[in-house]
Amino acid sequence: MTATTIDPTSALILIDLQRGIVALAAEHGVDEVLANAEKLATAFRERGLPVVHVNVTGGAPGRTELSRPAGQFPADFAELVLPVAEDDVLVTKQTWGAFHGTGLDAALRERGVTQVVLAGIATSVGVESTARSAHEHGYHVSVATDAVADRDAVSHEHSLTRVFPKLGETGTTAELIALLG
Repeated sequence: MTATTIDPTSALILIDLQRGIVALAAEHGVDEVLANAEKLATAFRERGLPVVHVNVTGGAPGRTELSRPAGQFPADFAELVLPVAEDDVLVTKQTWGAFHGTGLDAALRERGVTQVVLAGIATSVGVESTARSAHEHGYHVSVATDAVADRDAVSHEHSLTRVFPKLGETGTTAELIALLG
């Protein structure tokens, strides 16, 4: 469903906009994602709404065909690439989704948040996992369609057209900012 409203108690969650992840998706629209994520962050801050930066420093322990051995990330892998304001919330995760094993839900509830707007990389991994969990936690979910990217174009399109509409609403950065009022 195309975005229809943004709750007055919304938060922006920027997922995995960090050196190591951005580098992996460098050829897949990262510059547009970063520019749009920064526009969203500015709009949320101007309205006194929370901005959450999420980075990942590990992985779930289960084996997969694409698993990376523990400790194999470069030193600057988790360094955030967008500016962090003084009042922004920082969340470090060890799994795909930003809720599992972190204080994200508590931080949002403490601020009275009822809706989350998601942006980040990768659409079909961190963003989708966080969207699913946000929905299961009872938040209204919106995804900024031009502020997400994925190395896998098929997975990206599937998340945008098949998964996110079942979890909430989608809209462009401009549409979501307009709904902020």
